[in-house]
Amino acid sequence: MKAKRRILLQLLTFCLFLLLLAKIHFRNHQEEELLLSDWFNPRRRLDVITTTDWLAPIIWEGTFDRKVLETYFRKQNITVGLAVFAVGSLTDRYLDPFLQSASKFFMPGYRVIFYIMVDKYLQLQEMEHNPLQSFQVLIIGKERWWSNFDLMRMKILSEHIQNHIRYEVDFLFSMNINMVFQSEFGVETLSTSVAQLHPWWYFRKRTILPYERKPTSVAHIPFGLGDFYYAGAIIGGVPFQVLDFAQQYLKGVFLDTENGVNSTYEKYLNKYFFLNKPTKLLSPEYSWDPTFNLPRHVWFVKIAHHPIDTL
Repeated sequence: MKAKRRILLQLLTFCLFLLLLAKIHFRNHQEEELLLSDWFNPRRRLDVITTTDWLAPIIWEGTFDRKVLETYFRKQNITVGLAVFAVGSLTDRYLDPFLQSASKFFMPGYRVIFYIMVDKYLQLQEMEHNPLQSFQVLIIGKERWWSNFDLMRMKILSEHIQNHIRYEVDFLFSMNINMVFQSEFGVETLSTSVAQLHPWWYFRKRTILPYERKPTSVAHIPFGLGDFYYAGAIIGGVPFQVLDFAQQYLKGVFLDTENGVNSTYEKYLNKYFFLNKPTKLLSPEYSWDPTFNLPRHVWFVKIAHHPIDTL
């Protein structure tokens, strides 16, 4: 009888120990989890749309608390990738302003890997040394469809994500080369799937947004449907999400080509985000065309997206 009591007492003690461990784990998980309400306050910007119908935040200056985000992401020990394609005459004209400004304003204080896709060997211009930043210059070969720049870059990007990028970074952005960072592009932009609102079409009625209207195209969005119009200048998220878009885009282009239909990169992008809602949207502040008059809604321009040949 005493032996049975001893065994029961040991079992009870062990169960209590497991319960205590579970409580500690749950408390630590709660402390580590970052809630949207911890860092995002849409009521601070009543002059703009700050939340989508599917409850994704739209990041405007004034809506986020970067200190809270910094505290969280520092603990995560993250690495962020930034991919840019520099081919032909674009390289000499736009690459240096892009990299010089990105090295200063893109994710300062975090490990960053710049993936620079080029069609010929190049020597990067000297930049201020930052031990948190590294640069991979990746030479790409010419293909028979080289003239389709967007097709080329999405195919190359998807290959590099599968081969090595997905193992090297926690988040990845792909950006156009004709962009110059003006102020901090920080951790407030990080999420599973990140879309950029178009600086021109954001301020226009939904009924006139330039979606693909040909019913035979994979990119088709019927009249009366659609959420926002997204810009092709920036796409981001975790690597597998960027990869998924690139693969879906390539599939759509090939299917349309087989059927004798043409569309544009940006229209495929908009169809993708119509079907696969982004978890975070960046306001036009993050990709502003400096040839536009600055509206009162745009407080700080994060990136100036210069039209080709204006830099």
